[in-house]
Amino acid sequence: MKNNKNMMYIGGVPCDKLAETCGTPLYIYDENAIEERIKNYTTYFKSDLFDTEIIYASKAFAAKAMFQIVNKYGASLDVVSGGELYLAKESSVPMDRIYFHGNNKTEEELDIAFKYGCKTIVLDNLMECAKLIEKAEEYQKEIHVIIRINPGVNAHTHKYIVTGDPDSKFGVLIEDYEKIVNMIKVISASKYVIFDGFHSHIGSQIFDMEAFHVTVERMIKLIKRLKDEDDIIVRFLNLGGGFGVHYTDNDDPLTIKEISNLLIKKCETEIKKHEIKLDKIMIEPGRSMVAEAGYTLYTIGFNKKTPNKEYIFIDGGMSDNIRVALYQAKYDCDIANKMDEDKTTCYSVAGKCCESGDILIENAMLPKAEEDDLLVVYSTGAYGYSMANNYNKLRRPAVVFAKDGKARIVIKREDYQDMTRYETDEEVNI
Repeated sequence: MKNNKNMMYIGGVPCDKLAETCGTPLYIYDENAIEERIKNYTTYFKSDLFDTEIIYASKAFAAKAMFQIVNKYGASLDVVSGGELYLAKESSVPMDRIYFHGNNKTEEELDIAFKYGCKTIVLDNLMECAKLIEKAEEYQKEIHVIIRINPGVNAHTHKYIVTGDPDSKFGVLIEDYEKIVNMIKVISASKYVIFDGFHSHIGSQIFDMEAFHVTVERMIKLIKRLKDEDDIIVRFLNLGGGFGVHYTDNDDPLTIKEISNLLIKKCETEIKKHEIKLDKIMIEPGRSMVAEAGYTLYTIGFNKKTPNKEYIFIDGGMSDNIRVALYQAKYDCDIANKMDEDKTTCYSVAGKCCESGDILIENAMLPKAEEDDLLVVYSTGAYGYSMANNYNKLRRPAVVFAKDGKARIVIKREDYQDMTRYETDEEVNI
């Protein structure tokens, strides 16, 4: 992001030209910034003791253009639905670099995984284990699995995005040792299902690396115990993601280099301490790949003063960014066409949805806002478009990638016909 003569530029493209050409609301990604983050992860997450793998957590932002960048730099992909798996296939991501997650995969989704040749399923529970073995025998195809373990580490983040709590819906609790052993033995007895290792994930937007260090310690101890007590060899360990990013000045995230170095050092220390061998350790960054590379551009409409507030209204809101209403996410913003002007006024930035809770940012210090000014909100690259919806029949915005002074639309803006295309009066024969 740069400022030139009062105007913000993203990826070398001025925001006023983006708004004029592509309309608003508009998701804008700095393509160079995405590529830089992927390159940093693949460069710094390395070890002489084990192989490493970077797996992009696609739920943060799923699009063909994004998947193609992931593929370009040799990273792998985590998917959590048949839809994301289909998108991966349509984006030509090799199926041997796909990891299919989810706590309740449907029979249809498992069928798709076998038909597409998805290499690895992340097993979430004992019932899914039985279902997968049944499917593998039906298709007579080999498939690799890693078991999701809940390490019981409660990261300090919003309760809706904590996944390592003992009562989480995800994974087999690490204390259920006999259940873990039983799952591995059931898998090992199968002709087609191959056990590779474990997956863990403790939450999202985590700044405290101590939580990750405790997770590494617990997972390595489990791997050591399985080897010593039950002669079970674990080859792979996936530590998940959830690394914190910068949304406001209250956030102080580590760099990708720092995160990678700290995790690698901790893994190497614990492996040597417990005298075990691992073939590969993986991580799954999602938010930290795309959040800060993404922006949302709005047009300011009306304003309103109340006894205690001054509002500016934008042409989007909780339909294109539900994170604020969902878990009180915080953002910073600027007026993109007034970057050199003094910030003299405190505004509440409100969306156009018919909800009192549709407030995007409280207490935003900005230059005096006028109708048709352009408001840019920072760090919206993760879970913005992914969670976009048609509440109040608002159209989902377009997505633009900007790079080296050029822009391309990678997802078109919905039109009104798109929102009615599935409406019908078709009689059902029952």
